[in-house]
Amino acid sequence: MSKILTVFGATGNQGGSVIRSVLADAVLSKEFKIRGITRDVSKPAARALAAKGIDVKAADMNSKPSLSDAIKGSHTVFLVTTPDFMSGGPSKELEHGKNVADVAKEAGVQHLIFSSLLHVTKETNGRLKHVEHFDMKADVESYIRSKDIPSTFVLPGYFMTNFTALQMMRKGEDGVYSLAYPVGEKAKFPLIDIESDIGKYVVAAMRSRSKVLGKQILAAADYYPPTRIISEFEEATGLKGRFVSIDAETYKSFLPGPMAEEMLENHLFIEEPGYYAGRSLQESLDLLAEVDLKPTTWKDFLAKNKAAFQ
Repeated sequence: MSKILTVFGATGNQGGSVIRSVLADAVLSKEFKIRGITRDVSKPAARALAAKGIDVKAADMNSKPSLSDAIKGSHTVFLVTTPDFMSGGPSKELEHGKNVADVAKEAGVQHLIFSSLLHVTKETNGRLKHVEHFDMKADVESYIRSKDIPSTFVLPGYFMTNFTALQMMRKGEDGVYSLAYPVGEKAKFPLIDIESDIGKYVVAAMRSRSKVLGKQILAAADYYPPTRIISEFEEATGLKGRFVSIDAETYKSFLPGPMAEEMLENHLFIEEPGYYAGRSLQESLDLLAEVDLKPTTWKDFLAKNKAAFQ
């Protein structure tokens, strides 16, 4: 009988990537049946998954009975949590993560893979204390560890889609695309094509379960300083670009008030002590290579998404 892999956020970027990557893997696609968890099974993305043979179920992250039904019988669970800005804010994300952890422990889940991040407040000794979307995920990770659940933590890097969907590179009147950040030229951005690649790291974690239990996997193709982001942008697209280092107040003026401080501190964290606090990516890249996978490079991403900059 096939084992069950339950994927939370099945219709989102990360959950969707996990499902696609597991289906594409010659080993795991035979070993696991996939159950996709979403809030609304009637939406087109959910129906599309069902058409591919995914067992799509609805679950309420606030309800342990609902989560128990979603997780029941699962060998492996992939969990991604998101901030709930409509009701409860960042603390709601922590509550949701704890709920899943509690239910996973009760259900005897053999491998909980959580999409985590570092705790910015702790890593900076309180210097940067407003990056709540990092801190809450780190708190969920700590809670999972406290429950002694067999688990692995995949820490996604800085999304390449930030430069397309969020238009972090903007075309000026002179035709040059500007990347304006509150960091210096030596800041290192660990870039990941989240829709394509987060699932690859989860596949690697599942294929190498015994090796990665209790460990963090750093999911990024490479470290890219702003000057490299620009130079490879120019090479891949044929367009002109420039990096502009700006002060904190100018950067915040570009953003809506509620998120300005968090995004500022997010970038200040990338500069010092670093998105992954200076850790090497090599061990995680080697883990991918062991299952014949490789990450999407920034140039690869740009080649696929040239139209976004036209």
